[in-house]
Amino acid sequence: MPANSTVKQLVKILIGAAWIDGKIQQEEREYLQRVAKETGVADDPEIQPLLYELRAVLPDECYAWMKEYLGDRPSSEDYQRLIEALSALIYSDGEVATEEAKLLTRLQLLDPNSGTTPKSRQNNVLKAIQKLYRRWIDQQT
Repeated sequence: MPANSTVKQLVKILIGAAWIDGKIQQEEREYLQRVAKETGVADDPEIQPLLYELRAVLPDECYAWMKEYLGDRPSSEDYQRLIEALSALIYSDGEVATEEAKLLTRLQLLDPNSGTTPKSRQNNVLKAIQKLYRRWIDQQT
């Protein structure tokens, strides 16, 4: 997959994640527009209707984009890039909705390095959320 296509797909996932709780918060909107401009996809005909909220993104669509982005055998780098991008978006509005926490949990299940037992996966998710929360707190001070 070409690099620009990967960037576009990542931005689509971020937009879908912003919709995951049913509405895009103002901080999320600003974050998405900044990311789209910085990555050069803001004027892409496929991104524009999503970016400017001309159509909503359903959770299943977002999850399908995540699976497509990661592929059958995701690399640790792809997975890490996705979780970092999603975390930055999720914490941009200062709160984590239940649906957003579920998104991070489902993403953890796709991690190529996740543990094999449900308990270890749950612990990994909690550790990732704690790490992200600490990072967000640090940014606020």
